[in-house]
Amino acid sequence: MFTVGALASVYRVVRGPSLIDRVIASDVLLTTLILAAGAEMVYNGHTRSIPLMVALAATAVLGSIAVARHVSPKDSAKANP
Repeated sequence: MFTVGALASVYRVVRGPSLIDRVIASDVLLTTLILAAGAEMVYNGHTRSIPLMVALAATAVLGSIAVARHVSPKDSAKANP
């Protein structure tokens, strides 16, 4: 199931008609990778993947914030003093 979700996300990142579609797909892909790492941890009974999961989560959050700031409409009060 993780593979199908990841492949669907990669397809949307490559094909996605708009920037927002690509950002959402990349967030879904990163979330799928986090879930796969968590499932592997549970299956093998260890906690060595936690730093990887934290790094992926931070990448997803910071990337989404950066894109949101980039595509958000500019404040008209700042543009016209």
